[in-house]
Amino acid sequence: MEEMETKLCSSEKEEAFKRELPYCIGEIDFMASGKKHGKFMKVQSTIHPGIIFEVMLNKWKLPAPNLVISLVGGEENFQMKPWLRDTLKKGFIKAAESTGAWIFTSALRAGVTRHLVQAVRDLALASTSSTLSVIAIGITSLREIQHREILDNTKGESLVHYQSDDNIQGPPYCLDHNHSHFILVEHSTPEELDGATRLRLTLERYISEQRTGHGGTGSIEIPVLCLLVNGGPGTLERIFSGLENSAPWLILAGSGGTADILAAFMNDPQLIMPEAVEKQFKEKFPAESFSWKDILQWTVTIQNIISHQHLLTLHNFEQDGSEELDTVILKALVKACKSQSQEAKEYLDELKLAVAWNRVDIAKSEIFNGDVEWKSCDLEEVMMDALVNNKPEFVKLFIDNGANIYEFLTYSRLQRLYCSISQKCLIYELLLKKHEESKLTLAGQQQNEQREICPLFTLSEVSRVLKDFLHDACKGFYQDLRHGGKKKSDKTNTKRLPGPLDMNQKSENPWRDLFVWAVLQNRHKMANYFWAMGQEGVASALAACKILKEMSRLETETKAACIMKEAKYEQLAVELFSECYHNSEERAFALLVRKNQYWSKTTCLQLATEADAKSFFAHDGVQAFLTKIWWGDMSTGTKILKLICAFWCPFLIYTNLIAFSEEKQSKDEPEPFREADSLNSERSLFLSKEEDRGNDTLEKQNPSANTAWATFMFTRWRKFWSAPVTVFMGNVIMYFAFLFLFTYVLLLDFKPPPPQGPSVKEIVLYFWVFTLVLEEIRQSFYTDEDTNLMKKFKLYVEDNWNKCDMVTIFLFIIGVTCRMLNSTFQAGRTILAIDFMVFTLRLIHIFAIHKQLGPKIIIVERMMKDVFFFLFFLSVWLIAYGVTTQALLHPDDSRVEWIFRRVLYRPYLQIFGQIPLDEIDTSRPYPRNCTFNPLQILQENTPSCPNSYANWLVILLLVIFLLVTNVLLMNLLIAMFRQGYTFQVVQGNTDIFWKVQRYNLIVEYHGRPALAPPFIIINHITLVLRRLFNKMEHKKKHLERDLPVGLDQKIITWELVQKEHYLVNLEQEKKESNEERLKATSNKVDNLSKYFSGLKEQEKRFKVLEAQICYCTAVISSMAEVLTKTNLLCTQPTPNYTCVKSANTEVPSLQRSEREEHADQFEIDIEYIDN
Repeated sequence: MEEMETKLCSSEKEEAFKRELPYCIGEIDFMASGKKHGKFMKVQSTIHPGIIFEVMLNKWKLPAPNLVISLVGGEENFQMKPWLRDTLKKGFIKAAESTGAWIFTSALRAGVTRHLVQAVRDLALASTSSTLSVIAIGITSLREIQHREILDNTKGESLVHYQSDDNIQGPPYCLDHNHSHFILVEHSTPEELDGATRLRLTLERYISEQRTGHGGTGSIEIPVLCLLVNGGPGTLERIFSGLENSAPWLILAGSGGTADILAAFMNDPQLIMPEAVEKQFKEKFPAESFSWKDILQWTVTIQNIISHQHLLTLHNFEQDGSEELDTVILKALVKACKSQSQEAKEYLDELKLAVAWNRVDIAKSEIFNGDVEWKSCDLEEVMMDALVNNKPEFVKLFIDNGANIYEFLTYSRLQRLYCSISQKCLIYELLLKKHEESKLTLAGQQQNEQREICPLFTLSEVSRVLKDFLHDACKGFYQDLRHGGKKKSDKTNTKRLPGPLDMNQKSENPWRDLFVWAVLQNRHKMANYFWAMGQEGVASALAACKILKEMSRLETETKAACIMKEAKYEQLAVELFSECYHNSEERAFALLVRKNQYWSKTTCLQLATEADAKSFFAHDGVQAFLTKIWWGDMSTGTKILKLICAFWCPFLIYTNLIAFSEEKQSKDEPEPFREADSLNSERSLFLSKEEDRGNDTLEKQNPSANTAWATFMFTRWRKFWSAPVTVFMGNVIMYFAFLFLFTYVLLLDFKPPPPQGPSVKEIVLYFWVFTLVLEEIRQSFYTDEDTNLMKKFKLYVEDNWNKCDMVTIFLFIIGVTCRMLNSTFQAGRTILAIDFMVFTLRLIHIFAIHKQLGPKIIIVERMMKDVFFFLFFLSVWLIAYGVTTQALLHPDDSRVEWIFRRVLYRPYLQIFGQIPLDEIDTSRPYPRNCTFNPLQILQENTPSCPNSYANWLVILLLVIFLLVTNVLLMNLLIAMFRQGYTFQVVQGNTDIFWKVQRYNLIVEYHGRPALAPPFIIINHITLVLRRLFNKMEHKKKHLERDLPVGLDQKIITWELVQKEHYLVNLEQEKKESNEERLKATSNKVDNLSKYFSGLKEQEKRFKVLEAQICYCTAVISSMAEVLTKTNLLCTQPTPNYTCVKSANTEVPSLQRSEREEHADQFEIDIEYIDN
């Protein structure tokens, strides 16, 4: 009831308010123009402009404009030049469309308005958007409208049927049906001359004081620009009135009428004299006559107009056709703004227009030219616009001119950036999916909730999407790790879970956040700028490479997928690391393994592994680092033969057979982390306390010969056996021993089930496999403690060789179980035999370290995929031929095993030449111990005789089958292998593939215990004891290091310096490229053409100046002779005046009779010369 009463009260108030309204609104139906409608408002000329503006926004629901362009002049029909028509139809509409402008016109179907508004209507019809980007609003007086009686009688919100006639030459003219809105002005008194013009002026001024955005909540005032095209004599007063309101004007020179008159006098204000004005008006309006009083009045008006040069912009598109109209409009607005204030806030509207039109050149030359001091807070809104609208040049310009990205980027703004992502973008779909998932998981969610039109994505959803791409490299992104509410406890530690973010908090890593945001949207130009400005360049480039590779797999749009693949972030990482490596090898090595603070403590090597960055691993610097890791503290130039000798004779490691690094220099620290610097303090920072403990316990004692000898023995032993190359060699040797033992057991010592067996050797084999199983468990589950078991298992299974290990272990367990039972003893032997084959194939992984064999393994692996496609075609022919020949030769044989052999097995053997001619060709003798009786074939298992019927068809099918399989398909397979994509790619990049395999193998054996199976059980027992007694495991830190804060910051700064050098070199190479040279040459040619066009303009000015000098000389000469005649001048001879002639101007010498006639005009001449 209360709601009903409220509605009734509100409706009564509305009706009462309508009766008191100072306007009348309605809708016009243009019957002669199809189904075109336009809204109108009928107002008095004295109405307040705020009421009209309020109706536009609230009643008409028009979006607040970012720009208002008021078209002045051209109200009458005139001959329009083609260039002017094109400029208005294309350039003007383009300029208005890019900002969502309002266009004020005369509303009548005549002159310039007719052509312009037609272009606006065409744009509206072609647009797919439901909202109009350009709105044409006609403002005119009811007196000037044909059929005004139809509009005079309207009251309230009514529909008016208006009949327009295009054939009327006027005046009065019809309303133009291409307008979307009309403001019809009623004069308050019949004597009022031009109330519509005055109302239009006040409305323009009022709008220029409002702010953009709904309800005026925007950050800038709405710019209003008046555009003068043609125009009659009465337009001068309109221009002067607009200038008094500080409205900027753009005058299109060459459009005729008043525009050309003002253009002539703007270049030379000294020529503004009644005679010159009269001459101009007679030239532009030859059919009209003007009184001298009007000429004098217009002369004063023109002088007043020209005095506002700062608000006037003159442009001639016929001569200066290189600039677009949007550029000219923007320059006009900036020029007017400069004349009013030098404060940064006054330039924001023009700057926002420059961003909307993407005219960074104008922003540089006109706005950011040093005249205005910009603060970071002034640029926040336009910075947001530039980011959302993908304007990287403006982002760079704003940052170069005072924008502070650390102050600008809060988590709230970052969330707004993700909410502004286009719906056509892949990341939008991924975020929407996470958003829907989070809505479903929220407790207390209402079931009848409507679907959001524009979902508000949260940073938590963004972090979940990133986790799908980067996994652990984005752990903790957009989460408050310092103020988490809940705690996670276990036996050993207590950890605080991340809490929600404070959205007003500033981003800790703004460059990284913006870089990821740009990469996710495929905006690589902007992403490259953020990458150049941010830290940890190598890691950031590798992370972007990983993101794009994941997104390219999900992207369905071809164009977007191609853009992703063309992004060269891996190349950026390689080239930047190359720059670092050439500067300092030791620091470059530290860069590879330092935990990157901005990427959740992951290293560059881990990111490269995730991104499958083969080119990065193939870099000489990475391989040099891996070589150092591979050899440990031994010399990298050690011969393999020496290593084998030391392996079998361990006492040789205490000789000079193998060169080791010096103990003093090393101190248990690997070579890659010794800084090539003279500062001992920096060197010491590379050492970790844990690694020094082993030697410190010996060095704390008093130095003696026995202590030094024990230290030498201990360090040499540890250096040799802990090196990955030694671990690899031990595992290879022991694996061959394992295979030998397995072979011996299968062939010579495979005893019957218990109690006769198994033998001692077989039990040793079981124990050996048990140690292999323990090592696989250690590799899969004894890793990062923060990862759950399921994720650890998934990561373990991702490796194909780990899958192979799982198969071998699974088969071995089944085989051993079966061999222990009498009933399944033979099945157990069979399974173990197959398992031995799989164990042997596992040797392929070991040979991946070999430079020649490693790539061949990849070729074989990838060719297996090609073989499967080939087998599909081959199986089609096998089955087709096998079934047909079986049906023709042995129709009475129903034994399944023989059918299988003859349908599949026999045709397969025939491919390799085993053709049973006695069976196929019935003309050849065939053994007679066969039968045609089906019962005898089934019961006595007697061979069936081949059927001789249609034997010719069998032979023909054999010929065709051999032709297709042996000639066609086999050669196709060979061609696929030799010239196929797989072989070419792998063979052409043999070195790269081998280096990637080498990295994986080194990482694997770097993390393995020093002892090989079965002795590895000692390491496993030690590991379990450490865990039981809560002791931290002594992990190797070569491939993952937490550097001290000072040294870490030094490495980051050093990398930034190297990145600057790299970018400078890259820019220099770009400048020296042929494409850039052509661009530079083109710019120089354009500048020359502008210069020469300027010379022509100067030549015209010189001619005008020359004419003025001639006139002045003639007047002065006349004055001198008059003074001589009146004896006011001394009796010197009168100076002779010779006429100065020019190409276009000739002012003749005044004759004596002419002087006498003009003697009374002398004082007037003097007055105008002084003026």
